[in-house]
Parts: sequence; C-alpha cells; structure tokens
Amino acid sequence: MKAECDGLKDSSGEIRLFPESIDDIWHIKHLIRSGDLIFADTFRSLDSQTDKTRPEKTEKKPVRLGLRVEKTEFHPDTVRLRLSGVIEQGPDVGFYHTINLEPGREVSIIKRWTSVEQERIERAVTASTSGIVHIIAIEEGEAQIFRIRQYGPEYVMKMTAGSGKREGVDARHAFFEEIYHSLTTVTGSIVIAGPGFVKDDFLSFLRRTDADLAGRMMTADTRRSGQGAVQEVIGQGVLERITQDLQLGREVNLMEELLKRMSGTGPAAYGFDEVTTAVAYGAVSDILVVDTKMSDESINCLLETADTMRAKITVFSSDFEPGKQLDAIGGIAAILRFPIQ
Repeated sequence: MKAECDGLKDSSGEIRLFPESIDDIWHIKHLIRSGDLIFADTFRSLDSQTDKTRPEKTEKKPVRLGLRVEKTEFHPDTVRLRLSGVIEQGPDVGFYHTINLEPGREVSIIKRWTSVEQERIERAVTASTSGIVHIIAIEEGEAQIFRIRQYGPEYVMKMTAGSGKREGVDARHAFFEEIYHSLTTVTGSIVIAGPGFVKDDFLSFLRRTDADLAGRMMTADTRRSGQGAVQEVIGQGVLERITQDLQLGREVNLMEELLKRMSGTGPAAYGFDEVTTAVAYGAVSDILVVDTKMSDESINCLLETADTMRAKITVFSSDFEPGKQLDAIGGIAAILRFPIQ
C-alpha cells in the first residue's frame, strides 16, 4: 500500500491510501470506522433521485463523493470493501450511496487518527515492498501450501501421495514433482516446514531440479504438521527474517505469554473491565486487542489512555488463530508489569 499525508495537526486530518492487494483492502477495512468521512471516485445515476417520472434506466456517471461512513463490509472472495453511508459532498447530498473499494482505487480518509491506526498504515506500507511468503507444511505423503497474508495464513491447496517407504522411490519422486509444479508461479520466498527429514529431501530434490526456485527457499523444523506447522513457523520468527514484518509472530508470542500468565505464571488481565482497571493503575506493559473491537469507541478511548502511559498496543487479526483465542476471552487483554490485586 502507498500512503500520502498532507500533514496532520494534532493527529487529525486527511490521509490518502492507495491499496495494491487484498492485504491492503483488509487493512483499510480496519482503518475506516463508522462516522469517518471518506472521499473516493465512484459511479452514480445523478438524476435517479430527482427525476422519478422518467421510466428508462439512467446512465451511471463517474463522480467523486464525500461519504460519511455508516457501514463497512469486507468481501475477500471478490477482493472488495463496500463502504456505505450518507453523501456529504458532491451530487445528491443527503442520499445514501455505496462505494466499492478495490486494489488500484484511491481513497482519502479524514478523521482523528489514533497511534494504533498510524502504526497499521506504516506496517502496510512496509509490507508492500516485500514479496508474499508461502509456507509448505510437508510430511511423508502429504503437503499443504499456505499463502501468508498480513491478516494470517491463507490455505491454497493440499497434495497427497503414497508413502515412499511403502510404495518405492518413484511414488515419492512423483509426489515431489507435483509439489514443484504447483510452485512454479510463486515469486516470493518459500518456507518448507514440518517434522522429520521429508522437508530436507524435498529441498534437495529442488536443488537438482530448479536451483533458482530452491535459492528462495528455507526449511524450518516443527513438531506439528499442517496448519499447526504454519503457526510454529510464525512463532519461531522465520517470517521476520524474510519480510521484516513482526506482526504475526508478535501475535503468536504474545498470546502464548498471556496464556502462561493466565495459568498462574505472572500478572495478566483480560476483558474490558479488568484491562480498564489495570490501565488506571499504570500496570499495563502490553495490550492485546482483536481487530473487530476497534470499531468500539470505548475500546479506542481505553487504548488512547494506555498509549499515553507507554503501553505497547498490538492489534490481533480475527482471521488468525491467536486472534480467535483472544476474541474468546473478551477480545482485549493485557500483560501487566505488576499484579494489581
């Protein structure tokens, strides 16, 4: 994503965003809240609201509208963010309209920006300079490919074959070839993860078959297979070494630390009331909040207070397993510097 800022005053003003991928659209979904004013190019039947006597269908024309947002809907299957609200500037002021935001279409947002929102924009801009990372979770006879989006792992495909030990070398070679052909269109870095030595054998096969592709690969030992292996890779910090994007790894590690503390190894708080009390005492080291809570004004006020007290704030993706775990315990939690009871 690209971003342009004409200068914020007291964290208020306009930021223009230029999304380039589904990841950027997802970020913008969590940057626009109900009540924000946005400007974007769209299409509208300009006389459809004023000339109701005309029976024929009116032609939609390109216009730039200022919309006071009331509702957002993210559609990952069509890579589209629907922004609905009341027109404040442009033709048909006072009427409702929906803008469909897609990669390649600019949107300007005018609001008071929180530090969390500004950090999200910086992360999205930084991440856009790196290629998309893929993780192959492989074990004997089975491989799953995941594409690592900024909102979490995206399942791509699964391949199975007979075990090389049971059916001979040819079956294993055919299995490796099938995986290789599925990766020929991948341009970014690839992590081969899983227990045992199958991942090393597959990398050796690739070095003989396609040295250029093998040069963009690295292996990672995991105890689990499948999606569990992907989460272990992220938690090990492998992605940081590839993309310098710490977010997903930070989510895994912070959730693991929170769960340890909730089991009695250290001070922690979870749920809005407990975290509010901890912030009031100045006891919070880290706040963990799921992205679906960012539209709650009381949550945002609490985060702003915590930010002034030097608490680190991490927004979790609700599409990633740690975010789902956090949502199950109230959507917000905190790691404390000291106990408050």
